[in-house]
Formats: sequence, structure tokens, C-alpha cells
Amino acid sequence: MNIKNLNSFIDIAKQKTKKKIAVAAAEDEPVLLAIMDAIKHGLADPILVGNNEKINQIADQIKIDISQLEIINEKDPVKSAKIAVQLIRDNAAQILMKGLVNTADYLRAVLNKENGLRKGELLSHIGFFESPYYHKLIALTDAAQNPAPEFNDKVAIINNSVDLFHRLGIANPKIAMIAAIEGVNPKMQATIDAASITMMNKRKQIKGCIIDGPLAFDNAVSKGAAEHKGIVSDVAGDTDLIFAPNIEVANALYKSFTYFGGATVAAIILGATVPIVLTSRADSDRSKLMSIALAASY
Repeated sequence: MNIKNLNSFIDIAKQKTKKKIAVAAAEDEPVLLAIMDAIKHGLADPILVGNNEKINQIADQIKIDISQLEIINEKDPVKSAKIAVQLIRDNAAQILMKGLVNTADYLRAVLNKENGLRKGELLSHIGFFESPYYHKLIALTDAAQNPAPEFNDKVAIINNSVDLFHRLGIANPKIAMIAAIEGVNPKMQATIDAASITMMNKRKQIKGCIIDGPLAFDNAVSKGAAEHKGIVSDVAGDTDLIFAPNIEVANALYKSFTYFGGATVAAIILGATVPIVLTSRADSDRSKLMSIALAASY
């Protein structure tokens, strides 16, 4: 099964039980627009945590009616994040969403050892991109959570991602472990890790997916480029997930896809007790809506 566009997440989410979404520091125009669209599509019912005065000012400016929405007034964004996390812990909500709060403060509340949302596993970020230049959605990990994942971290990130793909109905996602080159170079750790993880997959130590690497980016997304270099691969040109070796590569690709490639993204954090919506503050309200839909599909 291929998912060709982000609207598919809305269709998948509608087949599941509607959830409550706790929004931390909800005083943000794109977030409020996305929340109203999520309500319209029947994806989730929100609890807005944030500066009540600013939330209502924004609602008036963009002419949306939030009079029926639950709002918990908290002017401090850091405290808003903590309250939103506590709503999840109390099972008053089943999705967490970032509003106008610094990412580090948001994740600090999530990762708090006593009052956070840890599940005992590594948290990781994944984004799904709808691009006019690719034949289906293509995902990317990890552009926001793990700066320099070590080998075991990479395996955990893959397992997080594969679990999500399976929940979306994609039984055997194709994962490209990218590096600067498509061969193993002992001086380039990314190539060694990629080759080792590929072998683990071939020997069924990592299941439920097809992994190949190291692959350069062009090989991962273009079968023609792979064939030109003599690469025989089930993944090349049909990649579902690009696995970047570090956050610099992943973050640059994320921004390149959206700013230069015209792609729209849906992104969440995996590995916590609930799906966590984490998009860039510069992402559009459609990206935020699709991220909510992705979380509601999980």
C-alpha cells in the first residue's frame, strides 16, 4: 500500500475513535486555524492551554468562533506545556500539540522523569512530505529530536518509525539509510552504521521493513540514478522513509523539501505514551492540520 497524499491521514483518522488534543501555549494563529480545521473534519476535540486573552484576540482577528472550546488560562508558555502534559497523564487528552512555546521547553515537559510522557523507549521525530516531485508520500527521520544518534539509537528510531507505518497500513516500508556515498568507507561512520543495519534487516534482526544502505540521497529517491551507478536495490527510487545519519542532514532536508521543493509536511514525535505533534513554528496551518491528522491516525 502507498499513501500518495497527506489527505489520506484524515481518512485514516476518521476510521478511529476521536481523541482529545491538548495544545500547549495555544496563542498562535496557525495553530488555532489548524485546530478549527481539525474540529471541522472530526479529527479531534481540543483543550487549549495558554494565554486566554491572546487566544481570544487572535480568534477575533481571524474571525473564528472558539466560544465552545475548553480553555485553561496560563500566561507562561513553559507552565502551559507542563499543564498540557498533565492532561495527557490524567487521560483527559490523548494527543499533545505544541503551540507558541520553545521546542526545548516543550520537550523538557514531555521528557520529565517524574511527570512526563516517557515510555521507557527513545523518542524520535518523523515527518511525512507531500512533494510534487515524488510519486507518493516520503518520510524523513530524525530532524528534531536526536542530534547525533548512536547505533542502538538508530535501531530504536527505525523501530518507532516502522510501528507507525504499520499503524498506517503500510506493512513493509522501504527505508533508505542515507550517507554522502553509497559505499562503505571506514572513515565515515554513517556508512558503517547503514551497512550494519541493512545486514541486521536481511537477517531478520530488524523486522517489518526493507532497509538498504548506505545510499546517497539521489540513489534513495531515483531509480535512474541508482541504475546509473550500478546499484541494484528494492528501496532505491521507491523509498518510504529516508533515515538521515544526524540532525544536521535531516533538518536541512526538512527545510529544503518545504522551502525549495514545495512540499507540505506532517510531523510528530514517536516513542512517548501518546503521539506528540511537533511542527516548525514556520510551518503552515495545513501542515499543522495534517500533523494532527497523522497523530489521530496513530
